[in-house]
Amino acid sequence: MSSLVSLNGDTKLIQAICAVVLKGHWMKLSKPEIASSLTSTHIHQVLLNLLLNCDNPSLSWAFFKWTETTLPNHKHSLQSSWVMIHILTKHKHLMTAQNLLHKFALRDFLSTPSVLNSLLKVHDDPDGNSHILSWLVIFYANLKMTQDAIQVFDQMRVHGLRPHLHACTVLLNSLVKDRLTDMVWKVYKKMLRLGVVPNIHVYNVLIHACSKSGDVKRVEKLLGEMEFKWVKPDLCTYNTLISLYCKKGMHYEALSVQDRMEREGVSPDIVTYNSLIHGFCREGRMREAIRLFRDIKGSAPNHVTYTTLIDGYCRVNDLEEALRLQDVMVAKGLYPGVVTYNSILHKLCEEGRIRDANKLLNEMSEKKVEPDNVTCNTLINAYCKIGDMGSAMKVKNKMLEAGLKLDRFTYKALIHGFCKVQEMDNAKELFFCMLGAGFSPSYCTYSWLVDGYCNQGNEETVIKLLDDFVRRGLCVDVSVYRALLRRFCKREKVDFAERVFGLMQGNGISGDSVIYTSLAYAYWKAGKVNAASNMLEEMYKRRLMVTLKIYKCFNASYANDNILGKPKQELKWVYSQSFRPWMMDSNKMSYHAGEAKGQAQEKASNMMDKASDAAQSAKESIQETGQQMKEKAQGAAQAVKDSMNN
Repeated sequence: MSSLVSLNGDTKLIQAICAVVLKGHWMKLSKPEIASSLTSTHIHQVLLNLLLNCDNPSLSWAFFKWTETTLPNHKHSLQSSWVMIHILTKHKHLMTAQNLLHKFALRDFLSTPSVLNSLLKVHDDPDGNSHILSWLVIFYANLKMTQDAIQVFDQMRVHGLRPHLHACTVLLNSLVKDRLTDMVWKVYKKMLRLGVVPNIHVYNVLIHACSKSGDVKRVEKLLGEMEFKWVKPDLCTYNTLISLYCKKGMHYEALSVQDRMEREGVSPDIVTYNSLIHGFCREGRMREAIRLFRDIKGSAPNHVTYTTLIDGYCRVNDLEEALRLQDVMVAKGLYPGVVTYNSILHKLCEEGRIRDANKLLNEMSEKKVEPDNVTCNTLINAYCKIGDMGSAMKVKNKMLEAGLKLDRFTYKALIHGFCKVQEMDNAKELFFCMLGAGFSPSYCTYSWLVDGYCNQGNEETVIKLLDDFVRRGLCVDVSVYRALLRRFCKREKVDFAERVFGLMQGNGISGDSVIYTSLAYAYWKAGKVNAASNMLEEMYKRRLMVTLKIYKCFNASYANDNILGKPKQELKWVYSQSFRPWMMDSNKMSYHAGEAKGQAQEKASNMMDKASDAAQSAKESIQETGQQMKEKAQGAAQAVKDSMNN
């Protein structure tokens, strides 16, 4: 034994330790003079020798565990663990190998390219590395560590390692769940390049991705690919297709899929029928939904079936039939859940039947059905609509006591309710609570606050809201200024809109197209044509454009205005480079790009040139005449006609 200790050189030491392990003489290794001389590098090299020269994985595993438990303060290196996993994988001890991999996968930044590159050089075994990295992809994907899974998958591609089909399926499924649709197709293409042949499970995941994104064209391409590769659709495939078609309102196609699956010998299940019934119910086509319900065969209607029909009847205002179906449901031994009750409760509240809604709540309590956020929000909204803020706040408090969290809809309903009853202090406090909870108020929320204060003649408080933001440590970005300014413009409070605009510029925040368009239009309505023209000029200088989306938004916002004696859709909004004209003729609105500066130099032979002429005419009309808005619009229209006749 003394001769073993005195051996010089790491190689001889490693060979001697391997010999001791192979012979099972563990007592020799346990001696302090031996144990103290072992390093992580020695253990790694011993395991590597055992991998190449030993056919008994039990000896390697025993040595691995012995070093871990016997050597003082020893922690296996990443390389040692990697070699041990290779040994276990080589001898088909797959479960033990996977457990060991999972043990250090979260600890050592294993998914990073540099770490994986160094590990793959430890032992050049393509099959073994493919096994291990495929497990790693599955492990990360199941833990929703999608980015790590993608990194491992990419390193497999870089090193020419083919991932297991199951690993690809799990990774794709994880991406679909995270709604990373673009990445799904990128991974799928890489998978094909690596030579992985997709099976029905992969195709089902891809079709599910199409269903989530509503991509009918791509799903039909996938079906063609499946047919070309002789991959037969199964029940899951057909059900996903039917669900997609129903979501898109393509009922004929959905029913065609049902016919096809029956011809192919695949029997529809209750999921198939529920998807078809739901498609008709969401569009209020209850006759077709009930016909399908009566045609169910081979399956029994379940909670989803009845809840879908009950919700459908509520949508078409047939509450009595919905309540009758609820009774049928109970008679069949299917007791309504919270979703079923929510559909009925929503309809009762919508009809103002608050007393009946409370009776339904009592029934839920008796049957031990716990209300959820939808239940509470429905009630809160109903109370807010009738101005019963006391009852609304009681529901809110019970919601918190039950462990439910207030969401965006809760805050919006309460803020709107307090604004309606002119309790602006409460509305304001809830508004800041909403911000504190991490929710971003929409334009509607700001509008309610502005309207509430303006109705009290208290516009100054709206201006002071900006100071309240700062005092509470909240960021005042362009969206806040935009919302307040837009509402002041809508209410024709141009002076206050100007003040908001001034404060925004004073804080170094640049306005966007919506802000400039709102002010320009407000000035135009107020007869301040020079100010409106200046706003358009400023838009031109800053290269801001009125997009189609903004145009439609303004048309919807000012739909009830008739300041031109005609609907607002006939306004000519100007933008080209900086602003382009958007025109509405008597039948439809179309927009065309053109030059805003300078006059049209060619005959208006197409709609783009006509739009440019209309823009120039509208601008000159504003600057030169200063007449009523009706006359300006007529002048712009005449300019278009003239350009067409020349």
